[in-house]
Amino acid sequence: MAEAIARTMLRDRKKDGQVSSAGTCALPNAGATEQAIAVMAEMGINLREHKATLLTPELAREADLVLTMTGAHKEQVKRLIPEAKEKVFTLAEFAGAGTDISDPIGGSADVYRQCAAELRYLIGLALDKIKD
Repeated sequence: MAEAIARTMLRDRKKDGQVSSAGTCALPNAGATEQAIAVMAEMGINLREHKATLLTPELAREADLVLTMTGAHKEQVKRLIPEAKEKVFTLAEFAGAGTDISDPIGGSADVYRQCAAELRYLIGLALDKIKD
């Protein structure tokens, strides 16, 4: 959801940039949950084609910035890819507001909506900090 929201917000703000997502424990090529697909559809975002990607050292090295959902994820990325540690932050930390973002997996559509709203808010703050 974070990748899709960030891409949409970049487009809506007419900002250049590339966004991709990858998980530290992702099952490669797994699709988004039905709840995530439905909630993103409510926002006008198509998540049906999304496929999970596993974070690799190469992906982290290529990125200018690596944002994680939780502090535990941040520490895991820093342990797995120490050379990327200077550009790894939690989304909330980089945005300057909030705390860890709870994983909505297994939750109701309302849990996904709450997560999506939190992501939209924090991504908006983060994009405000990033120069064109």
